[in-house]
Amino acid sequence: MIVATAGHVDHGKTLLVRALTGVDTDRLPEEKKRGLTIDLGFAYHDLGNGELTGFVDVPGHERFIRTMLAGVSGIDFVVFVIASDDGPMPQTAEHLAIMDLLGITHGVVALSKTDRVSPTRVTEVISEVSDLFSGTCLEHVPLIPLSAVTGDGIDNLREVLCTAARELPRRKVEGNFRLAVDRSFLLAGAGRVVTGTVFSGSASVGETLMLAPLGVNLRVREIHAENRSAKKAVAGQRCALNVVGGDLRRATIHRGDWVLAPDACFEVRRFDARVRILTTEERNFRNRTSVHVHIGAADVTGRVITIDATDIAPGKDGLVQIQLDRAISTVRGDHLILRDQSAMRTIGGGIVLDPVPITRGRCRSTRLAYINAMERPSASASLQSVLEQVDNVSLNRFSQAWNLTESEGQALWPEANMIIVDEGRMRTGITHDRWEALQSTIERSLKQWHLRFPDRVGANENELRVSLSERVSEPVFSNAIAAMLDNKEVIRDGGVIRLPTHDIVRSASEQALWDKVASLLSDGGIRPPVVHDMLESLEIGVTELRKFLAKFASEGQLVKVSDKRYFMPEAMLELIQVVEDVVDASTDGQFSVKEYRDRAGIGRNAVIEVLEYFDRVGYTRRNDRARVIRQPATEVFRTLMS
Repeated sequence: MIVATAGHVDHGKTLLVRALTGVDTDRLPEEKKRGLTIDLGFAYHDLGNGELTGFVDVPGHERFIRTMLAGVSGIDFVVFVIASDDGPMPQTAEHLAIMDLLGITHGVVALSKTDRVSPTRVTEVISEVSDLFSGTCLEHVPLIPLSAVTGDGIDNLREVLCTAARELPRRKVEGNFRLAVDRSFLLAGAGRVVTGTVFSGSASVGETLMLAPLGVNLRVREIHAENRSAKKAVAGQRCALNVVGGDLRRATIHRGDWVLAPDACFEVRRFDARVRILTTEERNFRNRTSVHVHIGAADVTGRVITIDATDIAPGKDGLVQIQLDRAISTVRGDHLILRDQSAMRTIGGGIVLDPVPITRGRCRSTRLAYINAMERPSASASLQSVLEQVDNVSLNRFSQAWNLTESEGQALWPEANMIIVDEGRMRTGITHDRWEALQSTIERSLKQWHLRFPDRVGANENELRVSLSERVSEPVFSNAIAAMLDNKEVIRDGGVIRLPTHDIVRSASEQALWDKVASLLSDGGIRPPVVHDMLESLEIGVTELRKFLAKFASEGQLVKVSDKRYFMPEAMLELIQVVEDVVDASTDGQFSVKEYRDRAGIGRNAVIEVLEYFDRVGYTRRNDRARVIRQPATEVFRTLMS
């Protein structure tokens, strides 16, 4: 359990932590000189329940609210300290508002310095505290009068803390590892150490992590969890990681950075959130207001763009997109605090809903529906709601937003009623209704194509895709075509798609010419005659023949390598296989023109034209005098090979 103090300056927070743990958390010389907490202080102690409890002592002065916010991110329990002589003060109210905005529901009020006042005064302050806490997340927490000087009430407080440590549910160790850095220092004989609260997941000694936003690789050499040596750091712990890495010397680690699992290492400069404005604000919160945004231990400036309303009234909440002046790391569910542009007062706070939003159309109905779906309490409920609202969703983007590990995503996808489309490294989830509607749209578009071009075999995939009335990504479209091919709803004829009922309407002369061309090229195999060599046999002019060949190439019946050289699809597949064979036989994955020519057994001019064609379509890439495969043939020639 991680416990943080809260309360006004000089109300006895540090003294109370020392009374509980025996540790003086004021470690800086200036803090000891001034008797004032300036930076975060840390202590660990077994309160009698057999487990270490971590304490974060935060400063109470209004000038150090930024530091206080870094300390209370990710805590489980708050000890709210209020002095009996002063009663609730300005920072008492602000710290309470912050706890309420962060959703901290577990805590205790420690009414300190009771040795300085009469019982009547204690009763008065209890009444004031009750009024102040009414309507907040902490209104039902117990209140314990005590004195850190005399020790009165300390045992009662310790008992409350022990009960909380025993009864509070442990955080689930799920999601990718995320540690919010609040300190970084060099330790003699060890090197770089970073400390902070683990928000999610786990990390082990020897594991490779990433420092965000710098993107620096780190290796975990040693872990201290709750001030003890450990093999693993898990969610809900305060940890110190001794890290090493080749780029660490050039990296400056700041409070507010994150140490992340590689799959969680992505940066954002904007995100969607729901925020609530404090009732203490004197006017409505306006669109494009400049603010300080606190997430984890970070403090970043930016602007708040309201989404579903022009402005937000005090005490009300609204959907916003927050645009930051520098990149940070965040995921769905992270809490945030908003302070005014001068960082003098807390304005409001909320929760991150979508850390990877689209940049346009913030107010469109589909976008609002997506954000509302992201408000669901679990990734499973959110995914189902998203699919109900917007028909399809990027599963990669959804996984990033919810910080799902690969295994968590694989377990979640089958729960949703959707078709999964693989797009290389990307995946899209589509509802069954949307999938069927897309295939119906493709069928209608293909019918219209046949009516427009009755003399053509069919349309190639790209022509058909761009003719649709809606935008569809190439991988989604290709998967839909594949499903229709399996169901025999469409037929692949050469390199084009056609309906089974389509009969080509060609003139007798055109059909006769095609039969002759197909015979000449088929007989030639991978050594077909060039255009000029076919003229005599076909008794046709060169311009007319080139126009004829280009038409059939556009339909996928032929493959055009150059203006003078065409291949039948099966011959081109043979030439592609030659590339695969010669690369397999090489030791470095490269091959020369000569090696390809020797393997294929065709002339040098033909080899040059074929290899330049492969370069143009992105299958190979020329490196000086050799070539390498740039993309898999199955991707470049998907239509030809299917």
